Amino acid sequence: MKQTRFLVAIVMAVFCLTVHAQQTSYSEYFKSLPFRMSEVKAPVIPDRQVSLRDYGAKGDGLTLCTDAFHKAINALSAQGGGHLVVPQGVWLTGPITLQSNIDLHLQHGAIILFSGEAMLYPLVETIYEGGKRVRSQSPITGTGLTNVSITGRGVIDGNGSCWRPLKKEKVTENQWKKMTSAGGVFPRATMWYPSEERVNTRPVMVHLESCKNVLLEGVIFQNSPAWNIHPLMCENLIVDGITAKNPSFAQNGDAIDVESCKNVLIVNSTFDAGDDCICIKSGKDEEGRQRGMPTQNVVVSGCTVFSGHGGFVVGSEMSGGVKNILVKDCQFIGTDVGLRFKSCRGRGGVVEKIFIQDIAMFNILGDAITFDLYYGGKSVIETLEDGTRVNNIEPKPVDKTTPEFRDISISRVVCHGARRAMFFNGLPEKPISNITLTDINIVAEQPADYFNCQNVIKKDVTVSIPKKR
Repeated sequence: MKQTRFLVAIVMAVFCLTVHAQQTSYSEYFKSLPFRMSEVKAPVIPDRQVSLRDYGAKGDGLTLCTDAFHKAINALSAQGGGHLVVPQGVWLTGPITLQSNIDLHLQHGAIILFSGEAMLYPLVETIYEGGKRVRSQSPITGTGLTNVSITGRGVIDGNGSCWRPLKKEKVTENQWKKMTSAGGVFPRATMWYPSEERVNTRPVMVHLESCKNVLLEGVIFQNSPAWNIHPLMCENLIVDGITAKNPSFAQNGDAIDVESCKNVLIVNSTFDAGDDCICIKSGKDEEGRQRGMPTQNVVVSGCTVFSGHGGFVVGSEMSGGVKNILVKDCQFIGTDVGLRFKSCRGRGGVVEKIFIQDIAMFNILGDAITFDLYYGGKSVIETLEDGTRVNNIEPKPVDKTTPEFRDISISRVVCHGARRAMFFNGLPEKPISNITLTDINIVAEQPADYFNCQNVIKKDVTVSIPKKR
């Protein structure tokens, strides 16, 4: 009996420490900001907990736990909220729908594995790539919630290989044979679909829409069907100490896409994805302009990015505008591009008041810094490989569909190893403007290229081209 009480006391103590972590003050990140922003605080979750096991779930990786998640969340919600504790084990499940005042807490060794059965994910109307779409329900969803969190030290796996298309050039011959051996559809010899229907409806893994006071902390989010984490029109969002990862060949495998959100803090996190990693968006073309909700007041600090099309990215869906962004103390290792800004005619929107400082980059496969207003869906590496260059073309009239990038400051950046130092490629009718580059040191194979940009101020900018041996 004494031993049982002792063990219970230990479990409760550990849990209280975890709850305390959610109440950590983030005030240090809001000191001396270059723009006005309210301090973002973690959601307050009631000090009540239940275990997923209490609702009949089995962590054997075989038993479907969808009903157990549903019942546990509903039971907590009926009591005013609390912490749903997912213990060590592999918990196979269909979609999980979160509710207000709920913390989904994964203990160390807990793996939530989403089933690959398409029938479990009904078609729903959602927003993806900046516009309204009909897609399969996301594995984790929350809409219109207040005070919601996903915390702990476990893993959330979206079973993305059951959904994603695969390009042959992105994998080895052995990988290609293994991944395509189970059947599927070949629209062409170098492209494979697990099924045509799935490819056209595959969801983002975590979709949080119109939520307020959100915390993602400590968890590993991996192997998503499409984008990994998609906060949309959310306010007061903290992302702290997570890992968001996808295979390097994951099509549309963005790590996190923050779209039309306000007051966002992304800190101490690691990203390793098959597409853009830390990405800022605000809707696409006319739908984005009508929504009119810029992503604004964002602080990104202390993050590491490995593989990905871009380390920190704005666009290309930025039609609602982007402003008041600070990115600092980050490191990009092996990404296609370090800092990537992209858009095209038709988007509209204004990207402004972006402040980037104290960035270290190593082994960048493309450009250290890219501004490209002719984005057409290709990565920078694909563009460099096929020799595509679009610049100095005839100007068009400026109207609401003309995107604008202006008032951006980049300072104290070191990049050791890039294919091209920088690429500024603006529109002749609306050049990239008021860009300040200060204390920039880049070692690259090719120098910087500047097209259709004005008032680019360079202070202590050095590009070193090593001699070929």
